[in-house]
Amino acid sequence: MNKHEKNHSKKYRYIALGGIVVVLVGLFLWYKATPGPYDNLATCLQEQGVTFYGAFWCPACQQQKQLFSKSAALLPYEECSAPDSKGTLPVCIEAGITSYPTWVFADGTKLQGVQQPARLAEITSCTVN
Repeated sequence: MNKHEKNHSKKYRYIALGGIVVVLVGLFLWYKATPGPYDNLATCLQEQGVTFYGAFWCPACQQQKQLFSKSAALLPYEECSAPDSKGTLPVCIEAGITSYPTWVFADGTKLQGVQQPARLAEITSCTVN
């Protein structure tokens, strides 16, 4: 392969790589713009004064967030763990949180453990989708 052919081949590789990058960025932006499956529910829970207390290191809290998929970013979440995971933040101590996850409703009712979105909707009269 001569020098001209090598440069020509390199040029096409860069064009192909650029095309792949454009497609990946487009897919990422499309995903970010697409609503999550429980966006309405998560927003309604927040409007109803519900709080989801959890800890970043808690497997059940991660499971709870996974149930909400990308809508988890809209949940009224309160982190209870200190950054070093060795203590509980004052806001959670004051709320009487003793296990994670804990859902606290506007009337003070508490539900501990992972909750199905449909159950939370039923309790709050929010719609699931």
